[in-house]
Amino acid sequence: MASLNKSTFFRSFLSYLPIILLFFSVFNEFDFNYLKLDYFSFNFIFILIFFWTLRNPDYLGYFSIFLAGIINDVVIGIPIGISSFCYLLICAITSYIRQITLSPKFINDWLSFIIAVLLINSIQVIILDLVFLYQVDYMDYLINSGFTFLFYPLFFILFNILNNNISNKQND
Repeated sequence: MASLNKSTFFRSFLSYLPIILLFFSVFNEFDFNYLKLDYFSFNFIFILIFFWTLRNPDYLGYFSIFLAGIINDVVIGIPIGISSFCYLLICAITSYIRQITLSPKFINDWLSFIIAVLLINSIQVIILDLVFLYQVDYMDYLINSGFTFLFYPLFFILFNILNNNISNKQND
C-alpha cells in the first residue's frame, strides 16, 4: 500500500512539474549577473511554454500561463499585461503549428521556435518602446533571442524525457 501511495504522489508531482517550473521561473527571474557575464541571457519561460504547449498542452493551462505573465511583469517591473500577451501569443503560435503539422519533428519545431521568439520579442520591443516609451536595449533582446534559440535543443531533450516519464507513469 505504501508503494502505491508513493507511486501516486510521484505521478501527480510529475504531471504538475511543468506548472511548478513555470511559476518558479517567473518568481525567480534569474539571469547570470552573478557570473559577471554581460551578454548572456536566455528566456527559459519561452522555451518552457513553447515546448509544453506544442508537445503536450494538457500540462500548462492558458490561465496559468496568463497568470505567470502577470507575475513576471510585476517581478521585472514592466507594464502589467505585456508578458501575458506575449506568452499567450506563443500559445497561439504553437496551437497553429500543432494543427498544421502532420508528423512532429525536432528540426521543424526548432525553426518554428526561432520565428516565434523573434516575432514575440519584436512585438514586446515595439510595445515597450513605442507605446510605453520604456527604455529598451535592442542588443539585449537580440542576444537573448539568439541564446534562447541555441538552448532550445538542450531543454527539448530534457523536457522530452520528462514528458515520456509522465506518459509512462500515467500508463502504469
